Amino acid sequence: MASPISAAAAKLPARPNQTPEQLARNEGYWREIAAQYDVTRDVVLLENAYFGVMARPVLAAYERNLERVNRENSYYARLRFADDQNKVRARIAASLGVSAEEIALTRNATEALQALIGSYGKLRPGDAVLFADLDYDAMQDAMRWLSARRGVEVIRIALPEPATYQGIIDAYAAAFEAHPNIRLILLTHLGHRTGLIAPVKEIIALARHRDVDVILDSAHAWGQIDFRLDQLGVDFAGFNVQKWMGAPLGVGFMYIRRSRLADIEPYMGDSSFPADDIRSRVHSGTANFAAFMTVPDALDFHDAIGTAVKEARLRYLRDQWAEAIRDHGVWEILTPTDPRLYAGLTSFRRKGRAELKDNIELAKRLLEETKILTVHRTGVESGACVRATPSMFTSLDDVEQLRKALAGPAARW
Repeated sequence: MASPISAAAAKLPARPNQTPEQLARNEGYWREIAAQYDVTRDVVLLENAYFGVMARPVLAAYERNLERVNRENSYYARLRFADDQNKVRARIAASLGVSAEEIALTRNATEALQALIGSYGKLRPGDAVLFADLDYDAMQDAMRWLSARRGVEVIRIALPEPATYQGIIDAYAAAFEAHPNIRLILLTHLGHRTGLIAPVKEIIALARHRDVDVILDSAHAWGQIDFRLDQLGVDFAGFNVQKWMGAPLGVGFMYIRRSRLADIEPYMGDSSFPADDIRSRVHSGTANFAAFMTVPDALDFHDAIGTAVKEARLRYLRDQWAEAIRDHGVWEILTPTDPRLYAGLTSFRRKGRAELKDNIELAKRLLEETKILTVHRTGVESGACVRATPSMFTSLDDVEQLRKALAGPAARW
């Protein structure tokens, strides 16, 4: 698993003695960062929330690891991978401020969250579970699945628009008040539909006061915004490493606070690990060994830039187009101006055009007429929208192209 990634990361430009907000505007610095990525120039790639492009040194490490696995075959898989897996768990845990024994590797956040939701063991008939319109589709399905499997009531709420920090907290408080039988909620840290960041710490505290457990979907938060898991008060969470940390596809993980492990049942009676081992709470089968081996390389590259710096850069790039057209009169921006509630991912739509077909057409025309790749999103209570998401290789010119498109020809579509 060892690789020269640390040396490669050291070749990144030294961070100037600037605040993250100042550095976010240092285009010379970001040109040197962007040079570490090989990205298509066929389009302006502003759909970076599906998965993250690996930086060149991370990709090189992945290729070396893949070659090793292919060459050593079962000799590596049977005798070496367990040690590497434990090193990856320890590295992830250290970055989040938790213990390695509270981390179980998965193939993605969906697998982690489905296992947590499906195996949550404290529900009884007559209890209720809660989720919101901005939660991920597969996770909503898993919460609904609990109705048939656990005999619980399923409650869905729509988060307020326009959103405010206190307004989001109040929406959950109102749901708890209206449904005192709620015992479990799904809470999305940073939403994939609009990019809204929830006041996670406050909502978790509010839930705990009412004896309600929270399963946190942090798939889009880790690596995009700066936080420590040990400071949020969360007991159960699912994460991706392949989105904002830039690891290879096929890597995620589950977190369960050690003191709460007994409240998540072993996955379908799993006996591969002891019942007091978190790894008994998910069973992925044979996974992509090389992808997991490359996680430390991706984290090295991420750390060389820094989470706070990445967050500031993503928010700055987003502001250059989103805030520039907010008062244009044509567009709705679906995230508020409060920087606590957004980072890089943001969605928009033409005012009065919330139908799915309208937003499919908008994304299509942006691609065909301006070569800007975005993606339409559905599921928001108020209607469909189009999502635009920058990355570390995105330039100021790239987001300026989006601003010009929306202020120019697109405004007439």
